[in-house]
Amino acid sequence: MWCTSKISNYLFRAIKTKVVTEQDSLADIVASYAKPYLRQGDILILSEKMVACAQGRALPVSLIKPGFIARLLSRFVTKSSAGSNLAVPEAMQCAVDECGRIRILLAAAAGAVGKLLRQKGWFYIVAGYKASCIDAPSAHTIPPYNKYVILAPLRPDRTASSIAKTLDDTVVLIVDVNDLGARILGSSKKIDDELIMDLLRDNPLGQADESTPMGILRAA
Repeated sequence: MWCTSKISNYLFRAIKTKVVTEQDSLADIVASYAKPYLRQGDILILSEKMVACAQGRALPVSLIKPGFIARLLSRFVTKSSAGSNLAVPEAMQCAVDECGRIRILLAAAAGAVGKLLRQKGWFYIVAGYKASCIDAPSAHTIPPYNKYVILAPLRPDRTASSIAKTLDDTVVLIVDVNDLGARILGSSKKIDDELIMDLLRDNPLGQADESTPMGILRAA
C-alpha cells in the first residue's frame, strides 16, 4: 500500500520480505520483492540491518564474551527510546572489535567531555559509523535477530551501487532509520540527503513483526 509523505509530495511503499539471512543474496531479495513495484525515477530504500544480515554481520549474543573495557564502558551509555545498543556489554564488545580498543577509549573520553559540556553524540563522532550502527538484541526485533548483535553493513556505498546496476540504475539508498531520525549510510548516486532524511523521519520501515526492511519512495 502506498502512503503519502507528511513532508513533501512523495509516496512511500513498504516492501514485506522473508527473514533475510547470510544464506540469501541481497540482489536476489531485491529482485524478488522490490523490483516488481519499481518504476523509473523511484528511489529504493534498504534497511542497514537487512543489508548487514545478508552480509553475515549478525552475531549470536550467546557467542560474544564482553571484556573488561566493554563491561565498564557500557555502564555509561545512555539508553534511548531507539534501543539500548552499546549499553549492552556484548554490543560494546562488538564496537571494540570493530573500531579498535584505542579508538573506543578515545571516543569514551570525548563522550565524557561532551556530557560535561551538555553536548550529545561526541562518542559516536570519534568512534565512527561502525559503532553507531551496532544494534543490540531487542524484544522488538524479528526473531531470530532478537538474540543477535547486528553490526554495521560493510562498504555501504559500493553495495548500494552494485544493487543499482541490477535495477537499471534505480537510485538505491542504504539507511539507518529509527524513532529518533534517519541517516544515509550508502547511496548509489548523489542525492538531496536532507530531503530523504526528512521523508524518512517518521520511520516508515518496519523490522519487527512488520518484516518490511525495504521501501520505495516515489514522487507523487
